[in-house]
Amino acid sequence: MAERDVLEPGTHTAAGAASQPSVWAAAVDSVRGVHRDFDYTSGPIGRAILLLAVPMVLEMVMESVFAVVDIFFVARLGPDAVATVGLTESVLTLVYAVAMGLSIGVTALVARRIGEGDRDGAARAATQGILVALLGATALGAVGAALAPKLLAIMGASPRVLDVGVNYTRVMLGGEATIVILFVANAIFRGAGDAAIAMRVLWLANAVNIALNPCLIFGLGPFPELGVTGSAVATTIGRGVGAAYALSRLLRPGGRVSIERRHLRLEPALMRRLLGLSGSGMLQMLIGTASWIGLIRILSTFGSAALAGYTIGIRIVIFALLPSWGLSNAAATMVGQSLGAKKPDRAEKSVWIAGNYNLVFLGGIGLAFVLFAGPLIALFTSDPEVRRYGVDCLRVIAAGFLFYAHGMVITQSFNGAGDTATPTWINLFVFWLWEIPLAYVLAVTFGMGPHGVFLSVAVAFSTMALVSAVIFRRGHWKTRVV
Repeated sequence: MAERDVLEPGTHTAAGAASQPSVWAAAVDSVRGVHRDFDYTSGPIGRAILLLAVPMVLEMVMESVFAVVDIFFVARLGPDAVATVGLTESVLTLVYAVAMGLSIGVTALVARRIGEGDRDGAARAATQGILVALLGATALGAVGAALAPKLLAIMGASPRVLDVGVNYTRVMLGGEATIVILFVANAIFRGAGDAAIAMRVLWLANAVNIALNPCLIFGLGPFPELGVTGSAVATTIGRGVGAAYALSRLLRPGGRVSIERRHLRLEPALMRRLLGLSGSGMLQMLIGTASWIGLIRILSTFGSAALAGYTIGIRIVIFALLPSWGLSNAAATMVGQSLGAKKPDRAEKSVWIAGNYNLVFLGGIGLAFVLFAGPLIALFTSDPEVRRYGVDCLRVIAAGFLFYAHGMVITQSFNGAGDTATPTWINLFVFWLWEIPLAYVLAVTFGMGPHGVFLSVAVAFSTMALVSAVIFRRGHWKTRVV
């Protein structure tokens, strides 16, 4: 990559910065957030993608830290407490789907308005997104908190788990507004090109959560000992602090998106447009999330060792894919802003460049997983049967990483263009009409067992990449009105 594709003249003035490698310097700038005046609709595409992608990758890593921190401390309370967290997270999956779907619509609208040079329009779209998040999540949170015992019972909680964990579930569901607002606020920053702010929001939220979790669970110092409920309180406070900081940045004058008092009103027409985009996004997330239930159901017939091996393998895969989601989100922002600036060719070129970056990254990771699957799985289990299934899962799925690289970027780019319906239909076809039937046929009908399920995942994601690329090349997304 030529330096002019990544750097702009005069970007670095600090001593020694000029001697830095261009890619590394761009990555440092992206984390520091010193590129506030960078124009994503006209600047070098390579640099633009790096400036967006690096903080987006770190943001997603921070989002995953919430779950890791919570389970790390809660595990010391015993299996009932861990079961409470697991069951509650299953219910919250629906909340995450809603939050991510709403975020897709918000990112598309804000990116398009910023690309058009309409910052007032971006602020209006951002305000309506926050109002929808606040009103909807507050109502759902009240219902969820009231029905917490029934929801746990429906999920199969034992009487002991109900006794230990009902207050944990009440707090987590009652505070779900903090989850949705955090997602939406960061979607606004990403759409505007302020990815570094979104990253810092989650740094702050995680710092508060990490500090409060042990204090409120075990009653350290002046804090009360709340047990597993303390983890929910700490997480909700952490997300709440992050959400409050994000909103304060949106209300601060001088940002790419700056919400003023005159924006704080309901705009039904704009809200309907946002919900139209977000509705497909929510369905898209739900289809993809729910499809895993079908795979789990097929795998469960082959025993707990197969299920455990799959769980370990897929967790490693998902963690490795986090940077790819950052690149995918960067491509979505580039597409939205470029279309807003009436530069569809730039939008398309950005997607292919981001896809190539992802190809290099995932290709290397996939090769490492294929070669070192055994030692990696051994870090999580010493059971030889579980290890055998885990290694098979990791190797088979990683073998398709080269296909996933462009597929992930292209799918998210449709969302960035406001074409949320296309990836929804792709998900429905690939995951429900192809992956799950294929898993059953390979595993049961052809007698391949769990290996057939693992193979169906690799085939399905590769199919998604090919189908997405064909539809993307047709270019209908370029004419989408948002």
